[in-house]
Amino acid sequence: MNIYATRLESLPEHPKAWLITGVAGFIGTNLLEQLLKLNQRVVGLDNFATGYQRNLDEVRSLVTPDQWAGFTFIEGDIRHLEDCRKACDGVDYVLHQAALGSVPRSINDPVATNATNISGFLNMLIAARDAGVKSFTYAASSSTYGDHPALPKVEDNIGRPLSPYAVTKYVNELYADVFAKTYGFKTIGLRYFNVFGKRQDPNGAYAAVIPKWTAAMLQGDKVYINGDGETSRDFCFVENAVQANLLAATAEDNAKNEVYNVAVGDRTTLNDLFHALQAALAENGKPYLSPPLYRDFRSGDVRHSQADISKAAAKLGYSPECRIMDGIAKAMPWYIESVG
Repeated sequence: MNIYATRLESLPEHPKAWLITGVAGFIGTNLLEQLLKLNQRVVGLDNFATGYQRNLDEVRSLVTPDQWAGFTFIEGDIRHLEDCRKACDGVDYVLHQAALGSVPRSINDPVATNATNISGFLNMLIAARDAGVKSFTYAASSSTYGDHPALPKVEDNIGRPLSPYAVTKYVNELYADVFAKTYGFKTIGLRYFNVFGKRQDPNGAYAAVIPKWTAAMLQGDKVYINGDGETSRDFCFVENAVQANLLAATAEDNAKNEVYNVAVGDRTTLNDLFHALQAALAENGKPYLSPPLYRDFRSGDVRHSQADISKAAAKLGYSPECRIMDGIAKAMPWYIESVG
């Protein structure tokens, strides 16, 4: 049994419910699937801005009818405080995933990003505090490191934000810290590093690189690399992010009021990623033979990113089980079926 399943079994009492905001999204539905398979009760909140009913339908097909009966969905918006209050009512553990992601999206529409990621986050803090939840875990971001050049990225050393999105995620951390000092409300922030996996949308202008490239390869389209291809990222399979969330939610108080890197502690260049996806597709009988096309660097992007995960390992018990090649191998059948 995995480490967080053991942790859930050791809780002093069965939780009333978990709340997942952004439950119809990529990470949200992966959390939902795992919690339902662990026979937990889950409340989900989503406005379908970036999530999809099809994601929820897929989760339903992967759990038993009894497990699905433990899920309550609320269609609502974190920008509305009353929706947040309704969702938090009777909840023990909050996993706050709802946000408008994407650096380019935030550059094109900083007002919308601010309204969801800052005002919405504040609404959730207030609602969860007033509801007396036992723990509040939120999705932070590696974008907070900004222009700080050192590698690997250590939680205490950040630079200046490079995009409106990065500003919003840093403000989340500031608000969480203030709520701890002012109200005694304890939180944990998880700085995600390039999470990927099943149910990550391959379409649209703001799609993440792995699903976007995989979809292009499957459809025989061109693959574009921003810059020279030597930009590197710490790609993190979604199962690692699920593990981190459940460990954080059930952590002791001495691990709270902190932020933690969620990654694998490695770096992969975009050039290497392209070849890895090519190889995985070939292994699945879907060869892609065209070379990538290079274009200008993208505004707001950092050059290199790699996490130091020692803090999460020491204080949360985090131990990523899937490195990038393992994750790509696990996710590729889903991408092929989804795009097909």
